[in-house]
Amino acid sequence: MTVVVVFANPPREGLVATGLAESTPLSTAEAADMYEAALRDAVLAVDRSGGDLLVNYPAEDALPEPHRTDTPPEAELRAIVADTLDGTGDVRFERQVGSTFGARAGNAVTHLLREENADSVAVVTPTAPLLSRTVVDSAAMKLRTNEVVIGPSTRGRAYYAGFAEPIDFEGAFDAPALPTLAARGRDAGLDVEFVQSLPSLSTRADLLDTIPLLRARFAAERIVPDYTAAFVHEHGLDVVVEDGEERIVRD
Repeated sequence: MTVVVVFANPPREGLVATGLAESTPLSTAEAADMYEAALRDAVLAVDRSGGDLLVNYPAEDALPEPHRTDTPPEAELRAIVADTLDGTGDVRFERQVGSTFGARAGNAVTHLLREENADSVAVVTPTAPLLSRTVVDSAAMKLRTNEVVIGPSTRGRAYYAGFAEPIDFEGAFDAPALPTLAARGRDAGLDVEFVQSLPSLSTRADLLDTIPLLRARFAAERIVPDYTAAFVHEHGLDVVVEDGEERIVRD
């Protein structure tokens, strides 16, 4: 069974999804709401899968001073997870340890594999709203015969990184993470495999990729991520082409 570690920040305005707020019609508050929607969908995907959900949260003093509140990040994230899953009985919460994302991911993965004897550990963030139970379970199956499994995203990013053995994590998630993670796996003598590619959700270009895909799935009456799809629908987000240029519009 794979332990899926969701690295999450509390969805506070100006702290998360700032790239969306800076380059799209979304305000900083709306961008934070979209981040929360993607976080809820990630939590749901893992909960519905055969994996174990572990939410990795930052310490309050690790956040920039303007984004600190009287509510600890763990408590804020616990409330969101509890509301999404009707409780947190089967969910673990652990504080992040490390000064960079690579260090935090490496510490979590290595501890779970070596100290807790987990079969495999995966790292995800709330930036791939189309992550689904099927993808999580497919990756877990691949981790039975491959020590590293990566979910590719656009522009060299990775929305999912799973490990049955540790790698050298220093700088492994620096852009572009996808080739670096694959190379680190091979450098360690490990077999590397991939799951399907999915769009991330951090910039205007990502929103241009994601909105048409969600709307296509609406039209085809296929499964969509519950909370992100609701956010797109409620805010009337769409993509149009005018004079050969793609634009994000809203009702």
